[in-house]
Amino acid sequence: MDTSADILTPPLKKGVRVVVGMSGGVDSSVAAFLLKEQGYEVVGVTMKVWPQDCISRAEDKCCGPQAIADARGVAHALGIPHYVVDEGENFERAVIDYFTAEYQAGRTPNPCVMCNEKVKFGNLWGKAKSIGADFIATGHYAIVERVKNADGSTRAVLRKGRDPRKDQSYFLFSLRQPQLTRALLPLGAMEKTEIRAIARKLGLKVAEKEDSQEICFVPGNDYKAFLRSHMGARDFHPGGIYDKSGRRIAEHEGIELFTIGQRKGLPGGSPKPVYVIDIDPATSSVIVGDAEDLITEEFTMDHCSWHSDASAPFEVTVKIRYAHPGAAATVFPGENGEARVRLHVPTRAVTPGQAAVCYRGDEVLGGGWITRQKAAGRKPVLAEPEGDLETLTGLGAGCGAKR
Repeated sequence: MDTSADILTPPLKKGVRVVVGMSGGVDSSVAAFLLKEQGYEVVGVTMKVWPQDCISRAEDKCCGPQAIADARGVAHALGIPHYVVDEGENFERAVIDYFTAEYQAGRTPNPCVMCNEKVKFGNLWGKAKSIGADFIATGHYAIVERVKNADGSTRAVLRKGRDPRKDQSYFLFSLRQPQLTRALLPLGAMEKTEIRAIARKLGLKVAEKEDSQEICFVPGNDYKAFLRSHMGARDFHPGGIYDKSGRRIAEHEGIELFTIGQRKGLPGGSPKPVYVIDIDPATSSVIVGDAEDLITEEFTMDHCSWHSDASAPFEVTVKIRYAHPGAAATVFPGENGEARVRLHVPTRAVTPGQAAVCYRGDEVLGGGWITRQKAAGRKPVLAEPEGDLETLTGLGAGCGAKR
C-alpha cells in the first residue's frame, strides 16, 4: 500500500461557506467558533433525528429539545445563522433499521460509524450543497489532510486526533474520498482541555457540559430494553443455548439479546465462567464456552473501504473495537470488498458486526466489518489481560465524545 505524498495547504479561504453540525455540546460549539475565526462563512445546523415521542428523548440528547436550544444559543452568541433539519426518516432507515437488523443477524452493530457515513457526512451534504456550502464540519477528534500523490492526483488522508483519549478516527474510517475531501475537523490537533478553555473564555453556557457516553438513541446504554420497545415480539428469534459439544443446556428469548463475550444472563452450573462464543442466526442458537474459546488468530471482514491501493498484503495495526488498543496484523485483500486479517498475536472477543479499522502509525488506511468466525479459528492463547469481557463489544463507549 503506497502512501507516499506531499501535504497540501489546508483550504482556509476567506468567505468559503461551511455547514457545521452542532449537537449542542462543547466540541461542535468550539468547532464553529474556530472556523469563523479562520474566515469561513459558518452556518450552524442541528439534525433532528428522532420523532417527538422518542423514548430516549432526554434533555441532553442530540435529538432532545435542550440540545437544540443549546446549539441555537451558541450560534446566537457566535453571531452565525442556525437551522434545524429533520433527518428523522433517513436516520431511522440508515441507523435504527441497521441497528436492529444486525442484532437479528447475530452481529453487534456500530451505529456511530453508520451515522457518520450515511447521515452526518452523507445525506446532510445534499442540504449543505443546496445552500452553497463547500464543506461540512463537525467536532470530531480526528485530522483530515489533503495530500498530493507522486502522480499529481490529490487525495484526503484521515489521521488520528492528537488527544489519544478522545481520538475518533475509528468512527470515520468508512467515509469515502469525496466525503473526506469536503470534511473539516478543526478539533483534530487539539486536546479536550483546550476546547473547554476556549468555551469558558467565550462565556458559552455549554463549556462544562458533559460528553455523551452512550449511543444517542439508546437510553442508559440498555440496548436490550431499546430492542424490546422498538421491535415486536415476533421479530425476536428464540432458540437454544448450547455448549461446545452441541448439548442443549437452556432456552433463550432471542439471539438479539446476546453478544460475543457476554457472560451475564447465561445458565449457571459450570465449574468455570461461561461466555457467549458464537451466535448462529440460521438456527437461532447461542453457543457458550470458556474464556479461552474467545481467542482468535485470524478473521475476515467485508464491505471494506480503503483510502489507497490495497491490492497486495500489507502490515497494519488493527483496532477491532473503539476501545481496543490495536494489534499488529497482516491484511490479505480479497475479492468483492472482502479481506482476511491475520493477527500476529491471537486476540480475544473479535466480534462479528464491529468495525475493524486499520492504521499505519496515525494514518487510517481503511477497514471493514468483522464477519462471523468459525470455532476452528480460536486458539487458547491470551493476548490481552483478563477483564470484563462484556465491555469488549464496544457498546459501552458510545460514540466517544461526539459532541
